[in-house]
Amino acid sequence: MKIITVVGARPQFIKAAAVSRAIHRYNDANRRILHEIILHTGQHYDKKMSDVFFEQLDIPEPEYNLGIVEKNHGAMTGKMLEQLEAVLLEERPDMLLVYGDTNSTLAGALAAAKLHIPVAHVEAGLRSYNRKMPEEINRVMTDHLSAPLFCPTQTAVRNLNKEGISQHIYNVGDVMYDVALNYRAKASEKYDLGQWSLEEHGYVLCTVHRAENSDHKTRLQSIFSALNEIVIGIPVVLPLHPRTRKMLGVYELEYLLEPLHIIEPVSYLEMIRLEMSAKAIITDSGGIQKEAYFHKVPCLTLRDETEWVETVEQGCNKICGANAAVICEKWKEICQDTDLFRFENKGDVLPYGNGAAADLIVDVIAGNGY
Repeated sequence: MKIITVVGARPQFIKAAAVSRAIHRYNDANRRILHEIILHTGQHYDKKMSDVFFEQLDIPEPEYNLGIVEKNHGAMTGKMLEQLEAVLLEERPDMLLVYGDTNSTLAGALAAAKLHIPVAHVEAGLRSYNRKMPEEINRVMTDHLSAPLFCPTQTAVRNLNKEGISQHIYNVGDVMYDVALNYRAKASEKYDLGQWSLEEHGYVLCTVHRAENSDHKTRLQSIFSALNEIVIGIPVVLPLHPRTRKMLGVYELEYLLEPLHIIEPVSYLEMIRLEMSAKAIITDSGGIQKEAYFHKVPCLTLRDETEWVETVEQGCNKICGANAAVICEKWKEICQDTDLFRFENKGDVLPYGNGAAADLIVDVIAGNGY
């Protein structure tokens, strides 16, 4: 069975690493061989991404790299669609595997569906119900083109059911949980907090990168004003995204960086190391919200909504938007509540699976179910 895996952005590399390892395990244990071809669209590419892909996550170098980097969504998706179709016509795979909600995801799903190649979507069923987000459009369209649909949570299953999708749905858990469990020890062994002049649970980790925040002066100024308040009591470490750095300059807000502990963007393992030892995490990243949950670190989310509603329902993730007063208020709340993860002590069922999502996905793809 030939599978083409389409990736284009850092979170997809990380998720694909877990499934690629599961494919290798399956091949080692079974006579039937799953042949995976990895295709990188080029949507996000820099040295840090390369380090993650080749060195840290132990997955093969992509057999195809389309090198497509465009600023506009339409141009990017269109070029990807054209080149992906050419690859699919040449390779004639039995299935196309896509992850998440990027332009690469949608382009892959469209190209395969038009050629009547089955599309498998990992992280299906997520919804923010904010159609202003390009990711929301991508994930909805991809879900309606895909089968099987691999959901990370029961909430995602319900979201699909609401849209009339009821077949070929599998709640396998979250592959990111697989990855977090797999790399915690390695990250701890490889990186010491001293390289950033930090102490265990003695800092707040922050990331700001989403266009809805970085490209709007009022939101960006409000977020960084709140960070300037929080840093009075504890260091705030910020791996500064290039776009955010640029926009702070455009808006003449660089002075708001002065009290913060600014570091260069970090690799995946370095990020895991910083996450697992933080007192709290402040972020607008969907993936980092979940990783905070996996590492039992309280999170403040700099968005007006989240796809990961389970973290909010259980009280360990607070939605703050870009309102400085709300961010500071929620910061005080998590400082005063020393047992935000009390639900685990009650024996509640955890929402993201048991760390075996990738193996369950491969079993379904191979036709064995689970």
